[in-house]
Amino acid sequence: MISVLVVEDEAIAASAHAEYVRRIDGFRLAGVARTGADALRQLREERPGDIELVLLDMNLPDMHGLVVAGRIRASGIPADIIAVTAVRELAMVRNALSLGIVQYLIKPFTFATLRHKLEHYLQFRQSLPQGGAAQTTQEEVDRALAALRTASPPSTPKGLSPETLERVRTLLRAGDAAYSATEVSSELAISRVTARRYLEHLADDGVVARAPRHGTPGRPELEYRWV
Repeated sequence: MISVLVVEDEAIAASAHAEYVRRIDGFRLAGVARTGADALRQLREERPGDIELVLLDMNLPDMHGLVVAGRIRASGIPADIIAVTAVRELAMVRNALSLGIVQYLIKPFTFATLRHKLEHYLQFRQSLPQGGAAQTTQEEVDRALAALRTASPPSTPKGLSPETLERVRTLLRAGDAAYSATEVSSELAISRVTARRYLEHLADDGVVARAPRHGTPGRPELEYRWV
């Protein structure tokens, strides 16, 4: 099990990313930090290697994520870093890579995207020699790096609009209520068939829970609730 520290200042995003980690085989949640200082404290208090991967938000309230990454490296803490940010500037990407950040996740992303990144990170770890081996081969290095370079799947399947998908996400995220396709159709002024396609996509992606709604006349209607 690879232990993961989630570093994210927004409460809802921190909770979501933590839950995502819990749901991915091969990973366990080591902790959540809401500031750069708290992240560094948790990393320093753990025994070396207890936190193996950091999901690091770049826009923290007390210091930039790149500063946190630099201090992790300067402290000799043996944790890999995946940058999590809404910043898309090329300079930011280059700076992140120069600090040895192994993956770069641009917000907003889905559970499937994070799962894809973590599964390939796991392949990267498993491709390297195990059992305290001191040396490796060209083939092993190439295989490990290839796992990290695998492209993410398209965030929006063919036929679905990213804008409409985000509207459906926003509606379901806004509260604890469960929505049927009919209710989403009414709220967003889209057809019921269209609403159900987007809801089914989110359910298949694992970000909403799908369940029959009982207590209504006739055949039970499905309802969808943000996880």
